Amino acid sequence: MRHVDFSPLYRSTVGFDRLFTMLDSLGQPDSGQSYPPYNIERTAEDAYRISMAVAGFSEDDLSIEAHRNVLTVKGEKTEEQNEKAEYLHRGIASRAFERRFQLADHVEVIGAELKNGLLHIDLKRNIPEEMKPRRIPIAAAPATTRQIEAKAA
Repeated sequence: MRHVDFSPLYRSTVGFDRLFTMLDSLGQPDSGQSYPPYNIERTAEDAYRISMAVAGFSEDDLSIEAHRNVLTVKGEKTEEQNEKAEYLHRGIASRAFERRFQLADHVEVIGAELKNGLLHIDLKRNIPEEMKPRRIPIAAAPATTRQIEAKAA
């Protein structure tokens, strides 16, 4: 069992609690979750796309929810109308799934599209102007020199 204790670092850092929690969660197994397969690609400097293989699912069978930096994609197949069919081999997965993605700060879901059995979710990172780095000008301090005079004796 691999577990790293970050508690000594909590005492000496401020504002990095979420970072250490994320690092700690990387060491824990993802309970073997591999369905459905997905890709994450960068489409522009501040734009990303998650593509999930959801063959056999329609728009009505899928739901996408973004809440507090977590994107959740759920798929649940409705009961099929044709119960009389006798399958000799059933290889197309139609089981229910729930896949969660941890989003970075200021990443928003722009839209989603289901095309050719792939669910494409477009993301964009919008950093507010007050959060962007800015250059601070350095002003010269006014020259304040005082002359100290001594009294003549």
